[in-house]
Amino acid sequence: MNVISGAVHRPGTAGYDARRSGYNLVIEHRPAVVVEAVEVDDVTAAVRAAADAGLPVAVQATGHGPSLPADGALLIDTAGMSGVQVDPGAATAWVAAGVRWQQVIAAAAPYGLAPLNGSSPVVGAVGYTMGGGIGMLGRRFGFAADHVRAVDLVTADGRPRRVTADREPELFWAVRGGKCNFGVVTAMEIDLVPVAQLYGGGLYFGADAVPDALRAYAEWTRSVPDEMTSSVLMVDVPDIEAAPEPLRGRYVMHLRIAYCGSPEEGERWVAPLRDAAPRLMDTVAVLPYERVGSIHHEPTAPGASYNRNVALGALDAGAVEALLAAAGPRAGAPFAVELRHLGGAYARPPAVPNAVGGRDAAFSLSSMSLAAGADLDALRAAHDGLHERMRPWRTAGGLLNFLGVQDATVGTVRAAFDAADYDRLIAVKATYDPDNLFRVNHNIPPRRSS
Repeated sequence: MNVISGAVHRPGTAGYDARRSGYNLVIEHRPAVVVEAVEVDDVTAAVRAAADAGLPVAVQATGHGPSLPADGALLIDTAGMSGVQVDPGAATAWVAAGVRWQQVIAAAAPYGLAPLNGSSPVVGAVGYTMGGGIGMLGRRFGFAADHVRAVDLVTADGRPRRVTADREPELFWAVRGGKCNFGVVTAMEIDLVPVAQLYGGGLYFGADAVPDALRAYAEWTRSVPDEMTSSVLMVDVPDIEAAPEPLRGRYVMHLRIAYCGSPEEGERWVAPLRDAAPRLMDTVAVLPYERVGSIHHEPTAPGASYNRNVALGALDAGAVEALLAAAGPRAGAPFAVELRHLGGAYARPPAVPNAVGGRDAAFSLSSMSLAAGADLDALRAAHDGLHERMRPWRTAGGLLNFLGVQDATVGTVRAAFDAADYDRLIAVKATYDPDNLFRVNHNIPPRRSS
């Protein structure tokens, strides 16, 4: 293998097991070799070595969104590429491949700026953004990928490139939305937005209140302004010390609020939800943007999770009743369900076009199960039942960042994009990765010449 400054791990050597595992342990990767990249030259050397050896290339920073096991592949671990540089005058940030959102949030906050991060600050910034990026400010500002100014990546020929709207524009279009199908992204330059605080937090409703609260939420989303980003999680909370005492061992609807307008306006918009049904807890208040992760309050420890996702075109009365029947407090479902309200700026074309799919979706619907020790076939069947039940309200497909491990099929990935965009993507793939070196992912195969 070419000279690499980071550590290289093969099966049976120290560090192999630790570096092959990511956040979601539902897939156990068994790569032929793991390369810890600490600089761009490590990535170029690793990609060239993989191509010479005929090995596919897999990429992992935090491992939140696995698609396929990286068995027999060369796995590039980018977690060691961890630099962040903020330019407050330009309101931009340069972000290296292994950076988590919490680092970008902390670097931008002293200047009253914020990135378009996701709900969990421990997710890797680059993978999230290249897959589209649905975040806490999205209805106001759009997908995170809409605010990428430049991308540094290493393509299948082992060549490092900086791509922009003016330099290799087709590749720049494709990688913003097509994720890791076109190369190993080593860094990106992104816009920051002038948001220093939110009116945000959670409203928590118990089982008896869920039907009224969900119906009120569906009606409420029809009139809220773009400054209001919200979502709903319906889940059986385990009876554990880590859960707040009022929620332990109960079925709960957690309604999340992130309003980036004035607190007074935010309070006015939230009032109808507070009046919809009795609450177990109410944490919605003014909070500094640095505490944005407290809104969803998602787990930070690795675990095995099985998930599915589809996009919904509407959340009308019929959809609400179908969801309550399939996943409500009396359904006994073996999964939690999450609705994220889209629309607003998500639906509008960005200033610089990109390949992100799902702009016509009104909501994202995800189902999630803890998979450790579970019968995966039974879980698949249960999730399939939910999503089949919601078929009348579905748009063409799911959202790339939320596709589950069983959705790494050509048909499912194709359905995540507009048909014309998918045709364009496979053409770009044929130009930059004709042998599909980057295929351990939600794969976009290259167009084959006739």
